[in-house]
Amino acid sequence: MASFSVASTALGLLFFSASLTPSLLPRPPILQGILGGVSLIVGYAIAKATIAVWRFMQLRELNSTNARRVSLVLLVITGLVSALTLSRMTVWQNSIRDRMHMSGVDSSYPFSVLTTAIVVATVLLLVARAIGFLIHSVSNRLKKVMPPRVALVVSTVVLSFMIISLVDGLIVKTALHAADEAFASIDQATYDELSQPERSMASGSPDSLIRWSDIGRNGKIFVAEGPTAEDISILTGRPAKTPIRVYAGYNTEDSLARRAKVALDELIRVGGFERRVLVVATPTGTGWLDPSSVDPLDYLHDGDIATVSMQYSYLPSWLTIMIDPDRSRDAAKALFREVHSHWSSLDKADRPKLYVFGLSLGSLGTEAAFDFYDLIGDPIDGAVLSGPPFPSTIWPELVRNRQSETPAWLPQFRGGDLVRFMSREAVAVPAGAKWGVMRIMYIQHGSDPMSWFSPSLAYREPDWLTSEKAPDVSPYFRWFPVVTFLQVGFDVPMATAAPLGYAHNYSPAEYIDAWIEVTAPEAWTDDDTKALKAAYADFNPAPI
Repeated sequence: MASFSVASTALGLLFFSASLTPSLLPRPPILQGILGGVSLIVGYAIAKATIAVWRFMQLRELNSTNARRVSLVLLVITGLVSALTLSRMTVWQNSIRDRMHMSGVDSSYPFSVLTTAIVVATVLLLVARAIGFLIHSVSNRLKKVMPPRVALVVSTVVLSFMIISLVDGLIVKTALHAADEAFASIDQATYDELSQPERSMASGSPDSLIRWSDIGRNGKIFVAEGPTAEDISILTGRPAKTPIRVYAGYNTEDSLARRAKVALDELIRVGGFERRVLVVATPTGTGWLDPSSVDPLDYLHDGDIATVSMQYSYLPSWLTIMIDPDRSRDAAKALFREVHSHWSSLDKADRPKLYVFGLSLGSLGTEAAFDFYDLIGDPIDGAVLSGPPFPSTIWPELVRNRQSETPAWLPQFRGGDLVRFMSREAVAVPAGAKWGVMRIMYIQHGSDPMSWFSPSLAYREPDWLTSEKAPDVSPYFRWFPVVTFLQVGFDVPMATAAPLGYAHNYSPAEYIDAWIEVTAPEAWTDDDTKALKAAYADFNPAPI
């Protein structure tokens, strides 16, 4: 106990207290406890490192009497702060849950969090102490051949490099390999009720250029479970066609370029360019296309539509972003260029209207698919992009350059003729705005950590917290250096666990409104919109 640094413990307790405040998502007690323990050790380590550098440079320190007094004051203050924040946790957590229409946490929540945090912090501290012991052991041996300070620096650098190499080469790569195999198995699994389509014009049928066995689980769901002509006619009361869906699975070809070429050839074979509307959709990291995002579009256009997509991964979006975010960009570029090139060669009077769509990592990829010169020469008709993730390039630039009086979570960009934003069914439309030649709609939630996470959270308060907060964000959410970065970072893997219409789960009603704005379907009425929203009111597919 005597080896503990009081100043470091004080900063660790402040970090722990700050981590108990709300962020974007509600957390189960175990996860909140892990975050609290990690935050405590991060604060402790920052203070410990600062003190070590201070002493290494032999700067002046407090005398023993003043040091004891300051230590006592620090411990009393931080202890009171910790107790106060623990007592407020239930209120803070319920402030998020109330906004997301979730049941509140019970009175045992703070005790579960505290217990978990103590265990996690203890384990992390013991690991850090073990590493410190090794560094000093090596340093003591090196002192025989070099000055003490040089020995300490050399031992720290060498052992740090060895530990990082060990963790990256053994632990991380082993975990990623295991995850890769697990998600690959999931991708190849199918529901028992899904069987190979028999219709010649269906993707994956015996006559298809894409083998059914090469289409992953999510691709098969997309191809086999969309609405039929009969389904559409029952809802609209109008004649309808069976929508065309083309999906090139991860195993269709061994390169993105060849996979995209097969998708184009299949789209031509089934008559996709003869439909009134054509959509190029980029899926999430697992190859998933949310049915509530694509199915309503089939109804809007009476089935006279073709949708083509291509799988580039089978890992969850948040994991794909960590490993290789360029996968989605490269895949979207490959497919879009194939489709756009053929579409541009067709007679403008007879070819379909061309739109692009992307959800999550698919949004990031779809942004990258836009080629400035191609669009200037022959622009597409529009795009719907939902849940743009934080590594996006175009989306943050648009938000940054929004009209200054509008919030980051619902911005207005220039005159609204090219780009608009919507959040939870509210569309930000500048006064007197009229759509131009191309219509781009971003759907985003103020509570979506996949969009709002950023490394800069560690040292700068974000725009989306500096003024009026989004309605789905807790009014108690405050920015703290480093801690907010940890909080929102912990939120990212949980982004799809929130209720429908919050965080990274986008509702059918939002997609319906967005597609109506962007595609302006003919003969569609307000009554049709009500009927379609009612049909999907209870539709909540779990992201796969």
